[in-house]
Amino acid sequence: MNSAPHEAPLRWEAGGTSRIPFAAYTRDDLHRQELERFFYRGHWCYVGLEAEIPNPGDFKRTAVGERSVILVRAQDGSIHVVENVCAHRGMAFCRERHGNRKSFTCPYHQWNYNLTGKLMGVPFRRGVRDESGEMHGGMPEDFKPEDHGLTKLKVATRGGVVFASFDHEVESLEDFMGPVILRWFDRLFNGRKLKILGYNRQRIPGNWKLMQENIKDPYHPGLLHTWFVTFGLWRADNKSQLVMDERHRHAAMISTRGQQGAAAQVTQVSSFKEKMSLEDARFLDIVPEPWWGAPPLPGRPKAADAPSGGSDAHVVASVGAPVPTAVMTTLFPSVILQQQVNSVSTRHIQPDGHGAFFFEWTHFGFEDDTEEMQQRRLRQANLFGPAGFVSADDGEVIELSQMAFESKPGHRALAELGGRDVGDADHMVTETLIRGMYDYWRGVMEAPGADGPPAAAAAARPSPCASEGDSPQVHGEGSAAR
Repeated sequence: MNSAPHEAPLRWEAGGTSRIPFAAYTRDDLHRQELERFFYRGHWCYVGLEAEIPNPGDFKRTAVGERSVILVRAQDGSIHVVENVCAHRGMAFCRERHGNRKSFTCPYHQWNYNLTGKLMGVPFRRGVRDESGEMHGGMPEDFKPEDHGLTKLKVATRGGVVFASFDHEVESLEDFMGPVILRWFDRLFNGRKLKILGYNRQRIPGNWKLMQENIKDPYHPGLLHTWFVTFGLWRADNKSQLVMDERHRHAAMISTRGQQGAAAQVTQVSSFKEKMSLEDARFLDIVPEPWWGAPPLPGRPKAADAPSGGSDAHVVASVGAPVPTAVMTTLFPSVILQQQVNSVSTRHIQPDGHGAFFFEWTHFGFEDDTEEMQQRRLRQANLFGPAGFVSADDGEVIELSQMAFESKPGHRALAELGGRDVGDADHMVTETLIRGMYDYWRGVMEAPGADGPPAAAAAARPSPCASEGDSPQVHGEGSAAR
């Protein structure tokens, strides 16, 4: 449904970002602009983990925005990302999700490419000879194979995670994340080799931004999710911290697990079930890990024995120790990095029109995990995914929200918990991260000359910043087929 003409501006009540127009989720023209400005230009997008392509020739078909791409390891071990579009007639030639190839061949006309995307073979390039020896057809004499390879994306890797961009002028990955978010990224991806444990995939009938909002919303887990509230994994009385990068597009929500059972802040919440117990108590078999300690502040030296690219190692004596037991990091626009106690995963957002998105979960562990830890991670992964004890709730509320947006596109959502400003917080009763994301969104989508680099457009619109509680503001950051 395209509920408004292309040129109609969105109406933001009160001038800020605390009241979000429903049309931001329903207009096709805005969605197409989002794809161009957030997914195809000026941003890094997640495409996978190096552990998914360990050997030369290994590949994974994935997506950047709505464009199908292939993550592949070449014969020399280098990592490449190429668009899954044949340079001849535009066919999406790769259908397998994963595999191993020495080269890629489009089935339509057999154009062949090496693993870096270079065109290697064109059938009948020089034509065909008839019985008299005369040549017919063929490509023009000035045809140059080097001009007709697959579209190659710029690639960056850090800690075993692979990002790609269609924009070869994009800033460095480290500048894109910024020092505040980078330290939480490095806490999880600290140089240890990763091991893939499995996947969940689903298509959620809601606008892609709703999943970013969902993970930037610490208010709802302690209300919506019975599992989280009852067993104390994420609820309002947990010690918490919310931080953003300087541009407010990325965020980390950090929580320290409270004690299971009744507490004054949650006993009146309808999702709290005091008498609920588990048939299999191993779902709460939580074992602290050394890397759970909070990472060092930007500029602070690492421990001498910390892995390359990692942070200080902290020995955690018990689950009750005051260290983060859950950290949810959102990298705008494409990925969520999850640590919920021992379960760790990436969640990849792949838009599918304005009203739906594909959502892919990659569950992983570490190569040096014991067998017991690997099984523990797999058990706890049952909380997440399409039918997870927790995440099934999120998919349903996103679908129901999108249904309402489509039926009433002139209305707006309210995100004023904790005020109308944008700033870090030391509690969960706030929607500041959502307001921050839309402050960035408006800066890119509305600034004069927004067809230029998105970062410059975002900088052109000043944003209201204020801290909540005792937390300081963020300072010092720089700038298909499925």
